[in-house]
Order: sequence, then structure tokens, then C-alpha cells
Amino acid sequence: MLKLYTDSDTDVTPKVAAQHGYSGYISMPYSVDAKTIYPYVDFETFDCHGFYEMLRGGVLPTTSAISKERYVEYFEKDFADGNDILYVHFSRAMTATFDAMDQAIAELKAKYPGVRFEEIDCKGITTICYPIVCKAGDMALAGKSLDEILAWAREDVDHWAMYFFADDLKFFRRSGRVSGIAATMGTLIGLRPIIYMSPEGKMVSKGTEKGRAKAMNRLMNEVLEKGLDVKENGLYIGHTDAPEFARQLGDMLREKLGADLPITFVECNPTAGSHAGPNGVGVCFHAKER
Repeated sequence: MLKLYTDSDTDVTPKVAAQHGYSGYISMPYSVDAKTIYPYVDFETFDCHGFYEMLRGGVLPTTSAISKERYVEYFEKDFADGNDILYVHFSRAMTATFDAMDQAIAELKAKYPGVRFEEIDCKGITTICYPIVCKAGDMALAGKSLDEILAWAREDVDHWAMYFFADDLKFFRRSGRVSGIAATMGTLIGLRPIIYMSPEGKMVSKGTEKGRAKAMNRLMNEVLEKGLDVKENGLYIGHTDAPEFARQLGDMLREKLGADLPITFVECNPTAGSHAGPNGVGVCFHAKER
């Protein structure tokens, strides 16, 4: 039997994951005041507004990789039961946590030979992962084989693009997760860098816009210029406690692409949001290229 896993850094909640056929859910932690918190383990529902209000108040959470032992705990039951596993996860290029996972999988394969473990790397983090996770799960629910799902992912993952902006660059400056970003300058003069997920699965700055209105317009134009079969695949707008700006961007895009444009609004998970900070908005769409 095939068992599906995903993680909290994909922005897919456990409830949504279960609706798309996932039985395994890996919680990626963050820490506040030296206390490590595991999303959807230490709380059932993510209080998006409360979390980002905490950041607005000056709290700067940190994040960390999970251990090999914790990965073993997640996967061992399915290995012991002889189930094949597909893990659809956020970008390997952004973290060392998958080094620990690789050690865990090697240990489990030695203990339980014959079990097949496969991955789909979404080559991104947060909302760009959301449609990939859901579509892979829906394929499994529809009876597609593991090899069919992997073949789809090899072709389609690179056609999902995401562009976003952060409102306060001190979070990205501290984390060092974005290539080519002049965080101090952006904070001082109000520039908002337009950040995208690269084909390698990293966050890269792609120029700046002065002010939120111009940044929102830039996101819209990226969709209009690079989009491929956008209506057929749906649009995904993520935000870090900025629902009004997310809805505004959705309205702008529906005005251009039609009132029937399907849009899913997604709250950015707290672990990734610790690096992005509040009031950010991003758009994920099916594209000619990233």
C-alpha cells in the first residue's frame, strides 16, 4: 500500500492533507524564547493573526532542523508494515534537515528491506508547495501508481512559480535565506524586493518596487507574463497575516483574467513565516517557467 506524507512547511494543514489522501504529516519546528514549538502537534489550529502580531511586537523566532531520531519515529510504522512511502516536501536546497532524514531512511531501509521510499521535492517553501501537494494526493486517490505520480512531478513541479514580497526586511536579513537581497537598504527607504523561488528551489531577489501598491502590481504582471493555463490550474495567494492585501491581489488578477478565476487563499505557516515576517503577500501560479 502507498502512504503519503507531507510537512507543515508546505502550508498544507493536517486537515487539508487528509482530504487529499495524506496519512503522514511532519511538523517543522520553530522556537520562541528558547521553547521549541511543533505546529499542529503543540496546537491544533494555527492562530495566524496571533503569531504575526507577536512578530510585530518584536519577537524574532528561530527555526531548526529536526533530528534523525524524530524522522525515524515518523516513518518507522509504515516501514514495519511494508508500505511504500511518498513524501512530498518543501525544498531540499533551503535546509539541512533532509540530511538527517536521509540518515533515518538509510537506517530504516537496512532494518526493513524491500520498502520503497520516494520523494517529490517541491523546490520551494510555503504556498508554492500547496498545489503540488494537493495534486499529487489527488492522483493517488484517483488510483494513479507511484511511478505515474513521480513522472507527473518530474514534468510539472518546474512549471509552478511563486513571486512574493516581504513588508519588513529585518526578518530576511537576520535569516540570510534570500540571495541578492539588500535588506538594510530596503528597510530604510521602503523598497520591497520581489522574491521568487528559483528552479533550484532557493529564494532569490528579483529587483525591487517602491511601496506596496507597486509591489502588488509587479506580482500581478509576473502572473500575466509567465502564466500557463492559469485558470485550469488555479491560482494560490499566500500571505503572512495580510488577508486584505491578498484579497486585493486576487481582485486585481480576476479583473485581468476573469471573475471565474479560481483562487485559493493560504496562510503562511509559522516556521517559514518566522523568516518572512508579517504583512507579506505572494502568488503561486502555473507558469511557462519559473
